[in-house]
Amino acid sequence: GGYCAWAIAQGKLAKGDAKTYALVDGKLYLNYNAKVAERWNGDRQTFIEQANIRYPSLIDLNHAKAN
Repeated sequence: GGYCAWAIAQGKLAKGDAKTYALVDGKLYLNYNAKVAERWNGDRQTFIEQANIRYPSLIDLNHAKAN
């Protein structure tokens, strides 16, 4: 499994669905569902940039909650 790229760009964690994926510059991006993927596809580059900024702190927070 993996996380939804659009949700991460919004500062949230949500499961990604392997049926709604995109390959961008050799990287795999999942989305929650087809509706979210359509939204994400509308401005991929901006959402990727936002997700790259937010991902590290979201993962750190998620790991802290798990422990």
